[in-house]
Amino acid sequence: MEPQLKHTVADGVATVVISNTAKRNAMTAAMWRALPALLDRLADDTGVRVLVLTGAGNTFCAGADILTLRDPHEDPREDPQRLAVRAEEALAAFPKPTLAAVRGYCVGGGCQLAAACDLRFAEEGSLFGVTPAKLGIVYPAASTARLVSLVGPATAKYLLFSAELIGTDHALRSGLLDEVVPRDQLGPRVAEFSRVLVSRSQLTQTAAKEFAAGRDDRGAYWRAAARDSDDPVEGVTAFLERREPHFTWTPRPGAVLRGTTGG
Repeated sequence: MEPQLKHTVADGVATVVISNTAKRNAMTAAMWRALPALLDRLADDTGVRVLVLTGAGNTFCAGADILTLRDPHEDPREDPQRLAVRAEEALAAFPKPTLAAVRGYCVGGGCQLAAACDLRFAEEGSLFGVTPAKLGIVYPAASTARLVSLVGPATAKYLLFSAELIGTDHALRSGLLDEVVPRDQLGPRVAEFSRVLVSRSQLTQTAAKEFAAGRDDRGAYWRAAARDSDDPVEGVTAFLERREPHFTWTPRPGAVLRGTTGG
């Protein structure tokens, strides 16, 4: 089957599937190139509240497909690493909550993509690694900074210096993972948690995502948005009435800063 990025949208959740099963879902140059445009479309879709990134079958992503990145038909002026960074930055800047659902190998460019998501859930037995030291490649500065922000300098150096793979226990302790679930339970757990995210206030989530990414110049904007929104009143009223809230705030076109990125 042709390597591709598949996606579906259902019940507020967009699921993007990395599909290149013949090569453990390695990302081809075309797939790296396609991801930012796909994310732009999903960001503009008002029916999308959460994005889940996962891999086809039993592997998340084993990195970049080196052969396609050196394809003689590709433009030799296009730096393969730049393609990956552009895709990573687009994922980090996605304005809605993102969750990487990991099975099996999450290595190299795959780990780069997972780190760019807001949250990471993994099935027991999954393996993680950042492997440029095996290829003599300089890992991008922005990607290194995101990894350090996520796991701290000591673990980032361990991963980058050694190119060794770590298991889910180590990844969870270091902060690379948020949850580890038993085998065959990843799908149900991600679906359950995605429903939780969809049910929460987009106002809270969107502002929190900007603030967590380091934006400290938008406090006034978000205070005004909260004053103009029904979400705070609805949240308190639902709490007092012991019912689930029905939040209605949605971002106005152009109001959310997609250029905001962070680990």
